[in-house]
Parts: sequence; C-alpha cells; structure tokens
Amino acid sequence: QVQLVDSGGGVVQAGGSLRLSCAVSDSTATFKVRDMGWFRQTPGKQREWVAEITGGGFANYADSVKGRFTISRDNTKNQLYLQMNSLKPEDTAVYYCHMFSGAYWGQGTQVTVSS
Repeated sequence: QVQLVDSGGGVVQAGGSLRLSCAVSDSTATFKVRDMGWFRQTPGKQREWVAEITGGGFANYADSVKGRFTISRDNTKNQLYLQMNSLKPEDTAVYYCHMFSGAYWGQGTQVTVSS
C-alpha cells in the first residue's frame, strides 16, 4: 500500500554536500497530507530524529543539523528530500525516510563523511 525508497547516500569529505531522496509509492494518494521525516542511525545507537515536514511544508530540525540541513518535498512527484550541507564526520549514519502516519520506513541509505 505504501512503499518508501531512499537514495542519494554516498561518501563525501567533511564540508561537502549530499542530497537524499525518498520516493513514496502511496496507493491511497494521500502523500500530500502526510507528515514526513528523516531519521538516522549508527551502529549500537538508537535511531535519531533529524528533521520533519508537514503536508503543508512546515519544517522542524534537530539542533545538531539546524542551519546545515534542509528538508523539502514535492507533492506532485511524491518525493521527499534532505539537502545536507557542511557535512561533518559525526553525520555519518544510515539515513531513513519515514512516514509518521502508519509508521512506514524506507530501507535506508548510507552516508559516510570522511575527515
């Protein structure tokens, strides 16, 4: 019914940028009203909230990424994005997109930031 596919991860040097994408297949055609978010996880740690955006486009960020990351969405394409700038080694993690309603998750995409 709902499927989330993450992409865009990779290896980048500190100070660099990456853009993550999340393609949402939603047979209910209600993506535009669903709150979406990005989370990240490193080995041995709990999944950490990074950012979220409402259906209306209001965004909120974790303090650790505020001013460096930008979450956005394209409701005409059922796409969620995370633009990550000024990346730091501590941003290294597997990043997951998330649909809060129904608790759907993407499969994750690895981001590695080298110092």
